[in-house]
Amino acid sequence: MASAARGLDRGPRVLLPFCALLALLGPARGVHIKKAEAAEPGEALRYLHAAELGEALRELAASAPPGLARLFSIGESVEGRPLWVLRLTAGLEAPRAGEEPGGSPLPGRPQVKLVGNMHGDEPLARPLLLQLARELVRGWAGGDVRIGRLLNTTDLYLLPSLNPDGFEHAQEGDCGGGVASGRENSRGRDLNRSFPDQFEASEPDLGPVPEVRALIAWMRRNKFLLSGNLHGGSVVASYPYDDSPTHKPTGVYSKSADDEVFKYLAKAYASHHPIMRTGKPNCPGEEGETFPEGITNGAQWYDVEGGMQDYNYVWADCFEITLELSCCKYPLTSELEQEWENNRESLLSFIEKVHIGVKGFVRDAVTKAGLENTTIVVAGIAHNITAGKYGDYHRLLVPGTYNVTAVAMGYTPLTRENIEVKEGDATEVDFFLQPAVMAPAPNITQLTATPAPASTVASTVVQAEAPSPTSLHQPVQPVDFRHHHFSDMEIFLRRYANEYPNITRLYSAGKSVELRELYVMEISDNPGVHEAGEPEFKYIGNMHGNEVVGRELLLNLIEYLCKNFGTDPEVTDLVRSTRIHIMPSMNPDGYEKSQEGDRGGTVGRNNSNNYDLNRNFPDQFFQVADPPQPETLAVMSWLKTYPFVLSANLHGGSLVVNYPYDDDEQGMAIYSKSPDDAVFQQLALSYSKENKKMYQGSPCKDMYPNEYFPHGITNGAQWYNVPGGMQDWNYLNTNCFEVTIELGCVKYPDAEELPKYWEQNRRSLLQFMKQVHRGVWGFVLDATDGRGILNATISVAEINHPVTTYKDGDYWRLLVQGTYKITASARGYNPVTKTVAVDSEGAVQVNFTLKRTDAKVEEGKVPVPNTPDTSDPNEKEFETLIKDLSAENGVEHLLLSSSGKVSPYRYRPYKDLSEFLRGLYLNYPHITNLSSLGQSVEFRQIWSLEISNKPNQSEPEEPKIRFVAGIHGNAPVGTELLLTLAEFLCMNYKKNAAVTKLIDRTRIVIVPSLNPDGREIAQERGCTSNIGRTNAHGRDLDTDFTSNYSRYSGTREPETKAIIDNLILKRDFSLSVALDGGSLLVTYPYDKPVQTVENKETLKHLASVYANNHPSMHLGQPGCPNKSDENIPGGVIRGSEWHSHLGSMKDFSVTFGHCPEITVYTSCCYFPSAGQLPGLWAEHRRSLLSMLVEVHKGVHGFVQDKSGKAISKAVIVLNEGLRICTKEGGYFHVLLAPGLHNINAIADGYQQKHMQVLVRHDAPSSVFIVFDMENKIFGLPRELVVTVAGASMSALVLTACIIWCVCSIKSNRHKDGFHRLRQHHDDYEDEIRMMSTGSKKSLLSHEFQDETDTEEETLYSSKH
Repeated sequence: MASAARGLDRGPRVLLPFCALLALLGPARGVHIKKAEAAEPGEALRYLHAAELGEALRELAASAPPGLARLFSIGESVEGRPLWVLRLTAGLEAPRAGEEPGGSPLPGRPQVKLVGNMHGDEPLARPLLLQLARELVRGWAGGDVRIGRLLNTTDLYLLPSLNPDGFEHAQEGDCGGGVASGRENSRGRDLNRSFPDQFEASEPDLGPVPEVRALIAWMRRNKFLLSGNLHGGSVVASYPYDDSPTHKPTGVYSKSADDEVFKYLAKAYASHHPIMRTGKPNCPGEEGETFPEGITNGAQWYDVEGGMQDYNYVWADCFEITLELSCCKYPLTSELEQEWENNRESLLSFIEKVHIGVKGFVRDAVTKAGLENTTIVVAGIAHNITAGKYGDYHRLLVPGTYNVTAVAMGYTPLTRENIEVKEGDATEVDFFLQPAVMAPAPNITQLTATPAPASTVASTVVQAEAPSPTSLHQPVQPVDFRHHHFSDMEIFLRRYANEYPNITRLYSAGKSVELRELYVMEISDNPGVHEAGEPEFKYIGNMHGNEVVGRELLLNLIEYLCKNFGTDPEVTDLVRSTRIHIMPSMNPDGYEKSQEGDRGGTVGRNNSNNYDLNRNFPDQFFQVADPPQPETLAVMSWLKTYPFVLSANLHGGSLVVNYPYDDDEQGMAIYSKSPDDAVFQQLALSYSKENKKMYQGSPCKDMYPNEYFPHGITNGAQWYNVPGGMQDWNYLNTNCFEVTIELGCVKYPDAEELPKYWEQNRRSLLQFMKQVHRGVWGFVLDATDGRGILNATISVAEINHPVTTYKDGDYWRLLVQGTYKITASARGYNPVTKTVAVDSEGAVQVNFTLKRTDAKVEEGKVPVPNTPDTSDPNEKEFETLIKDLSAENGVEHLLLSSSGKVSPYRYRPYKDLSEFLRGLYLNYPHITNLSSLGQSVEFRQIWSLEISNKPNQSEPEEPKIRFVAGIHGNAPVGTELLLTLAEFLCMNYKKNAAVTKLIDRTRIVIVPSLNPDGREIAQERGCTSNIGRTNAHGRDLDTDFTSNYSRYSGTREPETKAIIDNLILKRDFSLSVALDGGSLLVTYPYDKPVQTVENKETLKHLASVYANNHPSMHLGQPGCPNKSDENIPGGVIRGSEWHSHLGSMKDFSVTFGHCPEITVYTSCCYFPSAGQLPGLWAEHRRSLLSMLVEVHKGVHGFVQDKSGKAISKAVIVLNEGLRICTKEGGYFHVLLAPGLHNINAIADGYQQKHMQVLVRHDAPSSVFIVFDMENKIFGLPRELVVTVAGASMSALVLTACIIWCVCSIKSNRHKDGFHRLRQHHDDYEDEIRMMSTGSKKSLLSHEFQDETDTEEETLYSSKH
């Protein structure tokens, strides 16, 4: 919308076509064309036509990290071209049916839009906005801090072309525009003259401008705060107003109420643009035009009636400026790269300005409900804005001091004075308005005219609140009051999950004895995701099947939360700040047996195996004799999966809140005090105080006349002893504080009584949930990289109950009011202690930053490892994938998004197995390679299937993992699991992004049956049978991997020899997983009895990764027949501590193959029926895939010398023990447990390098080792050469001395000889002649000269 662009009547612009023609014909133009041609092959930016632009946007949205991008159209142009908008912000949900095309706004996140190509012949914004989108997506994926902050806090919308029809008629290189240039839409209408205007009474006809209609409708559906309208034809930032009441063509400064804000925004853009900030665009034909500081008031430049920027401000509360980006309306493609460089920083800086000013929430002072459409008045500024749906508002203001008033119909206005707005992020100011009956409407104009005082305040967070009379807001109450049997409850839960998909997720924590699902409804503003810093809460009902009130109350609560989210402030705040999990029935089998009207009976109390589930948990004081039940195991697994902070277990039969401990070591009914007794009392009271009858303390006088509970709470053990209770197990084994709530004297009341129970408990249920936000919370971070530390310990002085951090380093610690000394500690770090004051309301955030324990690293005495360049977006993208898959439910999300559901349904004998593997190879030849490692005793092939994007090619930089099964032929479950895994991976390649990237970056080798002979004779349902366990020679193959492989290789079994020679001794694997049967656990090396285990922490960690991803294995209670007393902590144990034996495959793999191996025992039964295979696959698939993720962690390294030469076969010594060698190309990879590790790098002929590396639980660590100097001379070690050289020099000096002495003696003898010669001249004449001749020859003949003689030696010779 430049000068001619905005009004074609400006004379000087008529010269532009002529100037352009001269430029085209002139010599300078020829040079420019040559430059363009030279740059063309590498040109990244170009103009895209409508279809290309749509495809580019689609590809970008599809390739963006999940939850970052959403592409949609707000309408169509006259000719039916879509008006594409790309939305970019973190945390977007997948599109849902019936939803607004772009998705719902995110509460508290300001919306910014950039609109381009409003005039079709001004298309520079099209490539610039596309490039901006690409850079933002790349920056987010690459971990760019600035872009990460921007997209985490800003809701950005990019509309590259509002006039796609006009663009199709425009001509590249047309700098001045003109008639039929493509400026207008297809009906000849200028879109920037088609909006309603504040100075005109008549409404414009929007019929011919569907583009404008679409934009207005889109703006009305949203609440944009900041906007930029991108044009061409000059270089300046123009701000409202664009016209004036007089409509004088030029020269009238038409000042808006927010003139200072608009100038601030315009300068934010102009000051970062190298040409715009000069104020002298020097455009052809307009060389004398200047704009001080690169900005101008629109009407002062020239009058534009019906412009878009004024409509934004006057009608939509959106602050928009118009940005003229280049003198030429349609620059050549060759100039686009420079234009991008000119505008990049300006665009980013402008978007960031959306965060200035003042923001907050306006709420009802009584109910805390958000007050939508509240008017926000700033004294001295005659332009008001309104609050959003949740009472949220954001008012752009320049730095200064302001008086701000909130005005809502039916409420007393409230003013906050002296609010200081500083440069940078907005000041937060919340308003709490008093309800007022029949209050007169305030005079907003009068409020606006009040000047702001000059005084300032220091605080940046202000809250205004007053006493609370009765609220006018009434939340929606549940209407579904009836007893729900399982099918009815199932339908109810599915219905609410379907109707409220934005805040709900229905999942199952496991199954009952009779295979009913233990349903859990998650309610959160981001369901399915643990948000760092957000606490998790749970309710469990119906643990005793005949105690049904809790079951129905929790269904009522689900209905209440869903229906009131977004309208009731209490519910909205709770759902937005808490991840809530509700399990209505833990004992669905027992419920189906119980009977309505049961007051105090026991029918249906227990589960289908007739065990009381609240006596079935491991106990701190007593050994629980009853076998663990499926429901108990499922709940224990559930509790280990999520970082619950607070919980309540809803029962019936009395009316009281019961808190830990539930028993004591003497088994007597006495007060059994936990370390957090004060916290538990406060939690219990928070519930009972809201239930009037409960708080009175004498609940069931007709049934238990003598029972009295002061204030409606009691210590569990003081009431009666309950060994094996769930609430104590929560407290002692997780970070979760749980109480047990008895909801009424009657266990199974009649249905008509249910509304009364809801009314009695509604406030209690909500109030108890709020307690999750009491005490302290925060993050424990690594001082080196700022990342969260998993499993750091938070301990409170004088309270013997530590809690631990979750995956992002976040923690929550419930505490009562008081002052505490809190310590954060973690393995490998120095602990930090802080003194913290906890208030009676709310939680205090306390963050800890821990430094690593090795001070040498800080002092620089130990080299910090170099890290390779990770700027490659593909590397960053893959690192993000590993982090995502390592997160809670990360692999589960992969499984849910996978295509082609596969599941084993039968066992495959050898022939079928071979055909199946060949089928995979033939159907997926590009990613598979089938080979035979060797043959069994009976000449069956031992198949090996490699899955990789480059099968059968050496890729030393990629980690390699092997899965081996069937070492015992009578345990074929592992075989079927691996075959299913192979098919799953193949089917999802190029279908599922995560699977595709894993295959592209991993070499996966699957050996499904190591003992095919034994498998052929094994018998289905042989749970304990040993038939087929050994090979055809009767040898247990897992005892055949003897230590000295060179001495006994000739006597090995053929199966063992095949895997040793062709897999293990290749020494190129990073991890091995072997599947066996006969229990439900994981063992790690060694199977042989040893005193110490090198790298034990890593081996145990790898086993734990598998066990923790299995629904029940990590509980450590396999529950196998005849092993009821078996207790394996975490489901992981060292092999020798379980079944010690020599010659195992994993011991050999670790010792000689330099590869850690774990053995997974997949089920109690060796050979269960085929009908159990689908269930076994469902249980193990997450664990199997987790190993594909885990193999990418640990330490990846590269070793080279200073010249850049890669060093293979260098020795990498880890923690003074474990040794591995670098591969071809200098690569090495080793898996290590999370924590700090020492690395020594040794290579023959080089100086040793020492460093430390921190291994994370969710990401690989990279080291780049460069040896400082070569330590060889003539191929020999430098130390040896120096020693030998020194000795040689000493010997040479000594030899020289000896020679000199000898020569001196000889010289004296020669003198005597010549004296005698003179006396006997005749006798010696011939001899003298010969000596003389020889001497001359030695002097004159070059061929007799020794080139090594010194000058002195030559001189000495000549004297002779």
